[in-house]
Amino acid sequence: MRKPVDLNALRTLAQVAVSGSFSAAAERMQRNVSSVSRQIAGLEEALGQRLFYRHTRAVRLTDDGQRYIDTVRPLLDGLDQATESAFRADGTPSGVLHINGPVAFCQRQLMPLIADFQRRYPAVRAELRLTDTFVDPVQAGADITFRVGELADSSLIARPLAAMNYVLAAAPAYLQARGVPTTPAALLEHDCLRYQGDYGRQFWFVRPQSQAAFERLEIDGPLYSDNALSLLEAALLGQGLVLFPSWLMDRELRAGTLVPVLADFDWAISPESRRIHMVYAKSRLAAPKVRAFIDHVLDSVGDPPVWDCWAQPHRSSGPAPP
Repeated sequence: MRKPVDLNALRTLAQVAVSGSFSAAAERMQRNVSSVSRQIAGLEEALGQRLFYRHTRAVRLTDDGQRYIDTVRPLLDGLDQATESAFRADGTPSGVLHINGPVAFCQRQLMPLIADFQRRYPAVRAELRLTDTFVDPVQAGADITFRVGELADSSLIARPLAAMNYVLAAAPAYLQARGVPTTPAALLEHDCLRYQGDYGRQFWFVRPQSQAAFERLEIDGPLYSDNALSLLEAALLGQGLVLFPSWLMDRELRAGTLVPVLADFDWAISPESRRIHMVYAKSRLAAPKVRAFIDHVLDSVGDPPVWDCWAQPHRSSGPAPP
């Protein structure tokens, strides 16, 4: 007769599956690696199935393990929601809210939203995990995922949050030293600070407002980086021009530490327009904390989004960085 499966072992299984290693799961759960490893081994013995392929630094689910976690994860989610409802019979949001999103967007715009939400609902704790690659909310155990760009068709709900508005900008000191470019072609003679991600260095696209086609500019400059905030800091130091979404530099534009340039043109980093989305599984809406946070974000961001309400007469539109 097989031993019954321990509920805590199932939660450990879910954490290891998300983390990809025993050590990462142990750190997240504040436990010893040996304890996590023993619990998974005990679960495999109880089930009579191998759940993970074990490698030196990582683990990967076997086919049996993937099928098992796909069955178990909704049950764990349902149990968590039932527990929250039992402790908060009045429907007040409570429990841990798991959020995933891009690094720069979360640091610049999401943190104030989370702080305001927790002041309103102090029984909610938040776990924020930042990554610039798309993470399936179900696989990662996230309640809500924020993503920029086009999303693949799936069973997930993708709630549009805001269009991406791009702004070309530079510090006043740079413009005083190098002059203000009066045409897009003049940028070829300027220092342009470029984002460099997994797909190479970003291109800059421009078009006169109301025209359909974007034209790619062959710009270049003294600095490339895979970290947008580092490029933003370089621009503030007067090293060159940057092309970023308004949500990344709305504070600087409002304060005048960065000045918009060629604002009568539309700017982009690819010809296709994109939006910011909130992505979540339909089943997550059963939790009051998730419904309340979605409503809070939509109300707080507004339409047009709050980060587009900086004191300038023109705003450029275009897609966001990946």
